[in-house]
Amino acid sequence: MLQKWRGHKQHESEPLDHEKLIQELRTAIGPLSGHASKFCTDACLKRYLEARSWNLEKAKKMLQDTLEWRSNYKPHEIRWEQVAQEGETGKVSRGNFVDRFGRPVLIMRPGKQNTKTGEGNVRHLVYLTENAILNLPQGQEQMTWLVDFTGYSLSATNIQPKTSRDIINVLQNHYPERLAIIILYNPPKLFQAFFKVISYFIDPKTYLKIKFVYPNDKDSIEIMNSYFDTDNLPSEFGGKANLNLKYDHEEFSKLMIEDDKKRIKFWGLDQHTNGHSVEEPQVETTTT
Repeated sequence: MLQKWRGHKQHESEPLDHEKLIQELRTAIGPLSGHASKFCTDACLKRYLEARSWNLEKAKKMLQDTLEWRSNYKPHEIRWEQVAQEGETGKVSRGNFVDRFGRPVLIMRPGKQNTKTGEGNVRHLVYLTENAILNLPQGQEQMTWLVDFTGYSLSATNIQPKTSRDIINVLQNHYPERLAIIILYNPPKLFQAFFKVISYFIDPKTYLKIKFVYPNDKDSIEIMNSYFDTDNLPSEFGGKANLNLKYDHEEFSKLMIEDDKKRIKFWGLDQHTNGHSVEEPQVETTTT
């Protein structure tokens, strides 16, 4: 049986030369400069190839679409001051613990949804995803999402299916292989119906990373133990750690503002700030 890979016929049993494919993809996308050049590291190209099962043409198309999206949307130039209002309730924040494999954890609390603007929600999540990537430990490519459904209700959440679809599309298409696992912690039955609707927009590889977890359920406990060290996991998620997860918007804002400075330096935006302040952006904060 023959299978077509990277435009060549190759026996299915013949192993792929991943390093060669990475270089082929680099050649295929052509010369790059500026932001695109810094973005397209070998690790980045590898993620796009992995996301498309090492099919060169599909990975090239996916990467080109991302480069165009980044050129227009400019996710690396979003500043905390532009999305701080979305984060006032702590609906998305960085956890102060890691999973069993040392991956950072983004905690999402849809029950704390505070706005109705679809674009604002997408932009806020993109900002925090970029922030999490910026703070990944050396050698770490992925992060874990822990979605806590405490206080969740469809009426209070205000997230429309279109917004959920937009978020899924952005994450799948422009941040491939960044999500290691998505834990949906104690979702109510009413969410399951909503999930069935949006699951049609989730690609199969991402779908397999989504785990429904419920307290005091044997299978769920095994899932959590496989991804988290219980001594390091906060007690509210079934662990033994006595960590304070209460969201402090003022303190989190200070952290994000400092990270904005790191991001400006990383992307070399000091002379290309597009009107954004490089000094001390002022953010109105409230403690929640």
